[in-house]
Amino acid sequence: MLVLRPSKERGHYKNAWLDSYHTFSFGSYHDPDHLQFGALRVINQDVIDVDRGFDFHGHKDMEIFTYVLSGTLEHQDNMGNKEKIRPGEVQIMSAGTGVLHSEYNPSSDEKVELLQIWVIPDQFGIAPRYAQKKFSENEKLNHFKLIISPDEEGESLKIFQKAWVWSSLFSSGFEKSFPIQKGKKLWLHMASGEIEVDGQKLVKGDGLAVQDQELINIKGLATKSEFIILELV
Repeated sequence: MLVLRPSKERGHYKNAWLDSYHTFSFGSYHDPDHLQFGALRVINQDVIDVDRGFDFHGHKDMEIFTYVLSGTLEHQDNMGNKEKIRPGEVQIMSAGTGVLHSEYNPSSDEKVELLQIWVIPDQFGIAPRYAQKKFSENEKLNHFKLIISPDEEGESLKIFQKAWVWSSLFSSGFEKSFPIQKGKKLWLHMASGEIEVDGQKLVKGDGLAVQDQELINIKGLATKSEFIILELV
């Protein structure tokens, strides 16, 4: 079963420096039909203006990862990390017992666009931690590249949940099936471009819930189409 979550139906928040779209209920946006998908709690598509960002703020007991689409994001936290995240790089943080962090656009001339994704952990009260890794375009081109997993399979980043995150960049006309193990479900989120999934067209910002299927067939329709798949139990 496929259920489309159209980009235009997402929650939207905009102020002087942030333009944010919410796939699931977040902040002042509440939609009882879109609270979460299994352990997947948040997918926000954020565009942050130059020299602006999120000041230090706290989180607890949440797995948070950031997927930068364009520009550069600067991260700081009370664990002593100060890093810059660029397209192709993924940052993951376990909030655990509590973490303070800021996310800022250090550029004076280029906005930064990113996906901020939260997954509810299967362990609470763990020590906060931070990790970051670059995955090349070539690793994702016409391929399902595992970037996050519970056991760090294939040098992926670790997450404290039975969740697997795959990143792909399909060229126009390329077609490939993604198998779904029994008992698992998928959420596919479009980062850019256009694809077709079992006859259903998806464009930037669209989400697709997939349940009770053995596979989905994905075809690239744009020159380059970037998407992520979250595989959940």
